[in-house]
Amino acid sequence: MAGIDSRIVIVGLPQVVASLGADLEQAIWITQSYVLGSTVALLLVGRISDIVGRVKLYTSGFAVFTIGSLLTSLALDPAQVIAFRAIQGLGSAILFTNSAAMIVDATPSHELGLSLGINQVAFRMGSMAGLTLSGIILSFLDWRALFYVNVPIGIFGTAWARFRLREVGKLERGAPIDWGGFAAFTVFIMGLLLALTLAAYGVAETGTVVVLFAVAMVGLGLFVVLERRHSHPLLDLKLLQIREFTGGVVAQLLNAIAFGAVLLLLSLYFQLVLKQSPLTTGLLMIPLDIATLAAGPLSGRLSDKFGHLPFTTSGLAVISLSLFLFSTTDESTPYSHLVAYMLLFGAGLGFFASPNISSIMGSVPPERRGIASGFRATFFNVGYTISLNLAILITTFSVPYALVTQIINSGNTAGISEADRILFAQGIKTTYVWLAGINTLAILPSLLRGRRSNGDASPSIAADP
Repeated sequence: MAGIDSRIVIVGLPQVVASLGADLEQAIWITQSYVLGSTVALLLVGRISDIVGRVKLYTSGFAVFTIGSLLTSLALDPAQVIAFRAIQGLGSAILFTNSAAMIVDATPSHELGLSLGINQVAFRMGSMAGLTLSGIILSFLDWRALFYVNVPIGIFGTAWARFRLREVGKLERGAPIDWGGFAAFTVFIMGLLLALTLAAYGVAETGTVVVLFAVAMVGLGLFVVLERRHSHPLLDLKLLQIREFTGGVVAQLLNAIAFGAVLLLLSLYFQLVLKQSPLTTGLLMIPLDIATLAAGPLSGRLSDKFGHLPFTTSGLAVISLSLFLFSTTDESTPYSHLVAYMLLFGAGLGFFASPNISSIMGSVPPERRGIASGFRATFFNVGYTISLNLAILITTFSVPYALVTQIINSGNTAGISEADRILFAQGIKTTYVWLAGINTLAILPSLLRGRRSNGDASPSIAADP
């Protein structure tokens, strides 16, 4: 369901904007409210799941996401869409955080990579369905139908989780929740994401952006102080002493910064440079998901046997290579070459993602898996947000700023001159070079994590009194 929604809204955004008469700033927040609602909640959701149980929260996540989808489909103005998308984001956070932790709880260590790879397949299949389903729906119905799709799926998922899933994880029942730490972390995340978004889209003065960054840093500093003093912290900072955990999270953060904007760049390339329709663009991008779908379970299974390090590192190297190859494309590049580059990129992502998540989650004690999953997911979202905003900024080195933001938010490519299309192609190529460099940096923390395989026991961390 989350996979379907991740693509279906990207394609449908121009119709939402046009139907409700949203301005540029509102269009930005229709997408960013989902990310903000999700990212703020991830760490808290992870901690609560360690206390009350992952299955209970996972089930409620389906319900929250379904309610958010229904409300969004009934929204009467842009402000309501923004608010209801934030509710969807909260539901997504609950599902995203608990799914990986539940798989780790229920899977023997020597099969963990394969299980996480299969979970990745489910998301990718939803993503592919979202690309085609959105085009079909919008050919016959209006944008509200994009959110109706989630309702029956969500009702089924809620019922299935309620009656079929059982709690098997080790919990810290009765432990208090660090609300002060959550408040400080919320200030940090909201300040950071707001500053990044406002800076990229140019909808705020420079002074406002600087103040938001400063507020974020104050929130981060306060969060660290509170976590060191609390007997039951929201984030156990001792987790950062586990080299495999920290190395995996940092590698994932840098990789997310590199790959998060690739779908946007490919979409712009096909629609602006090659003049393809949105539906055709979605179909042309499917090879990327097919490669990830195939590589995920394979790399997970192999990492169960031979350890994570060879696959996370080689996967990152392949991603960097594919990003560099993308940077060589222009309006005359044959589609067969693009297919090869997308297959490389998707395969690299598949080979990196499953073993990396397995490495992160398998390195922490069972009673810390919820918060570890929340921490991992939080910085994935942060990296993804940085990637999108960074891509917009780099593209403006070649293309007028107003034109970039107008096209990204309206989806309207009509009337774009050939000269501007050439500028867009150059801006996209430049962005790929930057992303390739950032992704290459991720290889270092991946290598530094060490060679422990899933078959080894997780290190223990003494519980706080």
